[in-house]
Amino acid sequence: MSAAAPSTVTFGARFARELTELAIPWQAEEAPEPQLLVLNEPLATELGFDPASLRNAGGLRLLIGNAVPEGATPVAQGYAGHQFGFYSPRLGDGRALLLGEIADADGGLRDIHLKGSGRTPFARGGDGLATVGPMLREYVVSEAMHALGIPTTRSLAVVATGRPVRRETLLPGAVLTRVASSHLRVGSFQYARAMNDDALLRRLANHAIARHHPGAAEADNPYLALFQAVVAVQASLVARWMLVGFIHGVMNTDNMTISGETIDYGPCAFMDAFDPATVYSSIDENGRYAYGNQPLVAEWNLARLAEALLPLLHEDPEQAVALAQESLSALHGQYSAAWLAGMKSKLGLPESLDDEAASPLVDELFTLLQERQVDYTSFFRSLAKAARGDAEPARSMFLSPAAFDAWTERWRALDPDADLMDRTNPVYIPRNHLVEEALAAAVDGDLEPFSQLLAAVTAPFEERPGLERYASAAPESFGPYRTFCGT
Repeated sequence: MSAAAPSTVTFGARFARELTELAIPWQAEEAPEPQLLVLNEPLATELGFDPASLRNAGGLRLLIGNAVPEGATPVAQGYAGHQFGFYSPRLGDGRALLLGEIADADGGLRDIHLKGSGRTPFARGGDGLATVGPMLREYVVSEAMHALGIPTTRSLAVVATGRPVRRETLLPGAVLTRVASSHLRVGSFQYARAMNDDALLRRLANHAIARHHPGAAEADNPYLALFQAVVAVQASLVARWMLVGFIHGVMNTDNMTISGETIDYGPCAFMDAFDPATVYSSIDENGRYAYGNQPLVAEWNLARLAEALLPLLHEDPEQAVALAQESLSALHGQYSAAWLAGMKSKLGLPESLDDEAASPLVDELFTLLQERQVDYTSFFRSLAKAARGDAEPARSMFLSPAAFDAWTERWRALDPDADLMDRTNPVYIPRNHLVEEALAAAVDGDLEPFSQLLAAVTAPFEERPGLERYASAAPESFGPYRTFCGT
């Protein structure tokens, strides 16, 4: 089962070749009636594909793994993970395959990965399939995150398979074609460490260094430098999530990348009313992954990465632990600096403003937002109007605006830059009620609401007439929101 890749794309199988202990060669299940639902033409072009060729029968078969291009070796990747704090030694790609790697326009390797392509040896009793709704959710949210400037895996296509999938009811099946710098995770290192094979662990670390953090290779202790680099990119990533109100929903260690990209858009959502305790995921019953907990969870996950790397950090176990602890201790400062710098931009304040002057102003604002349950995204976008002299749109969000008026007076004395605020604060995000509306219509065969939502959120900072509903908070009739992982 092979076919030439559309255009001049050359596939490789570096992960499958270099890390055979973490890769099981496998094939995607045949789809009876593949039908393209959405294709990311700009991304396809960036990767060297001819978008037109991906729309024909051969291209669709490639997008779902039923035609394997020359040079590719599809594999299910093995990894472990802490799921909601509990360790699972063997997770892996139960319904996914790494099709292969290609070089992008800049020469960097990009994984072409399939989600929902059928059972693998890691399936653990699952059916290995995916349905249209969750795959389109990942498509629209990941592309919105990319448009917001947040490192993320991306979505190349969603193809309906023509195979019904049983969940609570029978639903149409689909495969997502995902693109990433790699799919190396904290859980990948946990899996290798559990094998008690230091040579394998070292090969995995060398692979990660070459792929993502090549500067670490020049350090006196390359593996410590690798850990420090992962800490730094994750501190930056989670700060960016927090700044836009994104809630991942399932921050297990197998869902934290070594590259610093957001991965696995399962029960994810953007926060509506500001509240650090916000949880939308139906499976997060105790709020472990609530919005406000995400920086702490990132630190916890990185501690698990440190544990996996200990044999490489120093031959003396006690010194290895000390090195890991010292490096991990940098996370808090890195995260705080990234978050506060981003918050200054959201408020239109200069980066040079002293942190001791900015922090109390920010803290007081968030107290007001939480007390009044103010819509997070709408507020910051409206605040730019206050910087231009029209405070009423933001002021009207507060039932008793006296405290906001006092805060605004102090903030405006700092001469905020409204243009900077408009470049920083999105008008459009994938609002939960609109996502659900679009996915429900798509499952019923109507892709127009999805297309309209996608067009709005992939140009998030550009306010456009006629798109007012995409900038509005959910109506009260939408009620409490819950998201589901789709498996």
